[in-house]
Amino acid sequence: MSPPPRAGNTAGTGTTTADPARPGRRRIRWAANAALAVVGAGFLLPLLWLVFASLDAEAGHATRIPRQLSLANFAAVLTPELLFVPLFNSVLLAAGTAAVNLLAAVLAAYPLSRHPSRFNKPFMYSVLFGTSLPVTAIMVPVYGLFVQLNFLDSVPATVFFMATTTLPMAIWMTKNFMDSVPLEVEEAAWVDGASGMAALRTVVLPLMRHGLGVVFIFVFIQAWGNFFVPFILLLSPSKQPAAVSIFSFFGQHGAIAYGELAAFSILYSLPVLLLYAIVSRGSGRAFAMSGAMKG
Repeated sequence: MSPPPRAGNTAGTGTTTADPARPGRRRIRWAANAALAVVGAGFLLPLLWLVFASLDAEAGHATRIPRQLSLANFAAVLTPELLFVPLFNSVLLAAGTAAVNLLAAVLAAYPLSRHPSRFNKPFMYSVLFGTSLPVTAIMVPVYGLFVQLNFLDSVPATVFFMATTTLPMAIWMTKNFMDSVPLEVEEAAWVDGASGMAALRTVVLPLMRHGLGVVFIFVFIQAWGNFFVPFILLLSPSKQPAAVSIFSFFGQHGAIAYGELAAFSILYSLPVLLLYAIVSRGSGRAFAMSGAMKG
C-alpha cells in the first residue's frame, strides 16, 4: 500500500497547497523587525552623536558627520582639572562603595543561605522593600545627620552612605549566588576541622568568585553614575566625581560645549566598559559546580 498523502499535498500529484497562515506570520515578523529596528535606532543615534561630536571641532546638538576630523575636543578635556581628578574621585567613590557593599552583602547573605529560618523570608522582603525607597526622599534627613556629625565633604562618610543605597539588592544577588554553592562542599571543610568563617573564606567565596564579580560591577556601575549623593554631600570641587563635574560643560545662558561634552562622555565611560570586559571574562562558567564534588 502506498502511504497516505501528507497534509498540505494534493492527492496523487505531490504538489503543496499554500498555508493560509503563512502571510499573517510574515506580516507579524516584518512588524517585529520594524519595531526592533526603531528601538535599535533609538540606542544607536545617541552613540553616533557622541562619536561624531567628539571628532567635530564645530559640533552641535544635531547628529552629523564631521566635515573635518579633529582631536581638539579630546585635547581640551585631557587636563587634571577637567578629567583626571574627577575620574580619580569617581574610581575612589565607586570602588570604595563596591568593596564595602561586597563585604556587608557576604556577611549578611551567609546566614540567610546556610541557616534556614522562618524569619529569613520576612527579612528578605524587608530588604527588598529598601530598594524601593528613592534616595531623594531620604536626602534631607541624611544631610541633617551629616551636618550634626560633621561628615559633610567627607569622602569616607559619603562612600558608606552610597553603600547603603545599593546594599539591599547586593544582599539579594549575593544570597542567590551563594545558594548555588553545594552545602556538601562546605560540610567537607567542616569535617576537616575548618570553622564556619574559614569555610566561607576558603571554600564558598572561591567557588562563587564570578558571582561576587557580578555584584561588584553592579554596585560599581550604580555608584559610578550617581550624581545626586556626591553633589549634596561633597562640597569641595576637588572631591567631586566626574558625574558631577560633567556639568562644567554646560555654560551660562544655554551655552554648551557639545564637542568637549561628547569627548568627556566617551572617556568617562571607558573605565566602566573596561571593568565590565574584565569581570565578564569567564563568567559563563561561573556556576558550573558539576566538578566540585566526586561521586
